[in-house]
Amino acid sequence: MRAAAIRAGWNVVRLTNWRVPDDTAATAIYGETMFAEVIAAQLGITLLDDWLPNLPKSLLQRKIQISTLGEARRHTDPVFVKPADGRKGFAGAVYRNGIGLPSPQACPDDTLVLMAEPVEWRSEFRCFVKDGAVLTMSPYLRNGDPARAEDGSWPTTPSEVAAVQALIEKLAAEVPVPPSIVIDVGLIEGRGWAIVEANCAFGAGVYGCDPHKVLAVLERGCVPTVELTASDASWARPAAQLE
Repeated sequence: MRAAAIRAGWNVVRLTNWRVPDDTAATAIYGETMFAEVIAAQLGITLLDDWLPNLPKSLLQRKIQISTLGEARRHTDPVFVKPADGRKGFAGAVYRNGIGLPSPQACPDDTLVLMAEPVEWRSEFRCFVKDGAVLTMSPYLRNGDPARAEDGSWPTTPSEVAAVQALIEKLAAEVPVPPSIVIDVGLIEGRGWAIVEANCAFGAGVYGCDPHKVLAVLERGCVPTVELTASDASWARPAAQLE
């Protein structure tokens, strides 16, 4: 992403700590979630958020709900659990009876999580979406294995691209879509194409996506707080509190 930004003529600052130099200005941020939140707060930038559990089941093809880590620890059947705040405090995976989840000392029972019915994904695609349109996409997993070929490419088929594009168009037609978002789409064994998850663009891996098109999605998701519209404000992440 740094190389793509330089080729696009952007002035790039690669930070080595959590403090932004006083003379720094930015129109986009790219990095791990908590780091990006702290940097955005220093620069007066509002980061736009994601969503998932309230989508129609026809788009998800499985049951997903917001719950708590305490409930996940008590869940006796296998269930997919991931942090709800996007900070990757523990690995999103299938758990049973809480085995493998972080301890209550590390993460209290009231920690919000997403809990989902386990399914078998045949393939998974990453889509960088700006104002409801897919700017670039790439497969990243096939049958649980990395989709990258030995030559470094991320091969796909026209039918897969068409199916992914159709699902994103269906999503945008049925529900409000954040103006800057990464949406993962996959093929569930026996059920069809579905939304895997949504992520904020500023911290999402690129895989085989076109990095120049990713830049446009990043920029759309980093809004100067003083220029925030009412529409964008509805997607704003809570600002980090700086001491």
